Amino acid sequence: MLKDFVDEYRDQLPPLSPAQLASLEAHLELLERWNRTINLTAIKGKQQAISKHIGESLLLAAHLPEGALRVCDLGSGGGFPGIPVAIARPDCKVALVESDMRKGVFLREASRELANVTVLTQRFELVPGEFDWLISRAVNLFSTFGGPKCERVAFLGSDDWLAAGNGKITKRTRFCKFQWERVAVPWDAGSFLYVGFDVSRETSDDGL
Repeated sequence: MLKDFVDEYRDQLPPLSPAQLASLEAHLELLERWNRTINLTAIKGKQQAISKHIGESLLLAAHLPEGALRVCDLGSGGGFPGIPVAIARPDCKVALVESDMRKGVFLREASRELANVTVLTQRFELVPGEFDWLISRAVNLFSTFGGPKCERVAFLGSDDWLAAGNGKITKRTRFCKFQWERVAVPWDAGSFLYVGFDVSRETSDDGL
C-alpha cells in the first residue's frame, strides 16, 4: 500500500529507494504494535496512517531545502514528522523532542537503525543549541514562544503541519515574525502544511 501511495504522488514527495520504503513500513508496523499499550496516535487503519502520518510527513520533507540541515521535530509523539523526514533525508540530523517519557522510549526503539536521529525527552525550552529548521504537527508555537501578540496569529488547525526555518531556531525564536506560506495537502482537502521563513534574518544578512 505504501509503495502504491508513493508512486501515485511521486511528483509531490521526495524520491525513495526500496530500502527507505522498507524503513517506513517497519516504522508503521512498530507504531501499530506499541499503540495497543501506549496512546501514540488516534489514527486507526494502515491506509489512513499512510496518508496522514507517512504521506504528510514526506510532503513536509519535500519542502525542506537541500543540504545537511539540523532539524528539530517538536512534540514528536509517534515519530511524525521526524522519522519519515530522517528516512527521506539521511543528509539531515533530526532531533525528536518529546517530553512524554513513555513516548520517548518508543522513539528510541523506532529510531535505533537511524544514525541521523537523536531523541530528547524534554521540553523544547530546555533543549540546548540551535536548529536550522523546526518541524511539528499542530503545536501552537505562536502562543508558546511569542507572547500575546503572537497568539493572534495562531492559525494552525488540529491536522495541520508546520515547518519553520531559514535561520537559527532556538527557544527565543519569535515565529509570528516569520513569513508563512500555506501548502495544501494534495490528497486531503482539509489539511495544510505551513512553511515559514525568517525574512527578518534575510534582511539582516543582506545588511539592509
